Amino acid sequence: MLNGRTREMGLGSLHVHTLAEARDAAAGARKLLRDNIDPIDARNADDKRKALDAARALASKQCATSYIEAHEADWKNAKHASQWTNTLETYCGPVFGSLPVQVVDTALVCKVLEPVWTEKPETASRRRARMERVLDWATMRGYRSGDNPARWRGHLDKLLPTLKKKNRVKHHAALPYDRVGEFMVDLRKREGIAARALEFVILTATRINEVTGRDGMKLA
Repeated sequence: MLNGRTREMGLGSLHVHTLAEARDAAAGARKLLRDNIDPIDARNADDKRKALDAARALASKQCATSYIEAHEADWKNAKHASQWTNTLETYCGPVFGSLPVQVVDTALVCKVLEPVWTEKPETASRRRARMERVLDWATMRGYRSGDNPARWRGHLDKLLPTLKKKNRVKHHAALPYDRVGEFMVDLRKREGIAARALEFVILTATRINEVTGRDGMKLA
């Protein structure tokens, strides 16, 4: 009885629940009645909530695919979309690709980043940024809630070493200034296009790939 209204509520099949479980369920229903809550309405609301949660339980890899599809029109070339796909499928996929995006946490994000964080800082930085964007997208679409576990400032910066401090750029050894004149004299005695190209680079500070016309070509 609730507010003068009689309702009948089943507790489930006898083949599924034991007598003790049925008694516990009945006690729980009576407690709801005591608080003036209809246990049938409460059960129906809980079923709807579970159904909604199941509908929202989008796998992380599906979120990544949807994000790429939503943004690839803004990217200037197909290579960019391919790089995003490779990063998310190759590195994030094995760790949490099949898991609901809602359960992706800091530990899973770190598991993706830590193998390359100090050895390949540029790769690690891109990987982190892409995860952050996909997880932000999932939050805005209602597939997850809470803070972004891939966020750097105020979060991962407390767990991982700062790349700029940990991995400073190592420049090639430079020729002492007082030896440049002697080197140039010797260089001009050498024949061949490589010697002339190197001399041009020294005098103009032009990038090597601009002089050779080929990325990565060595002068000598």
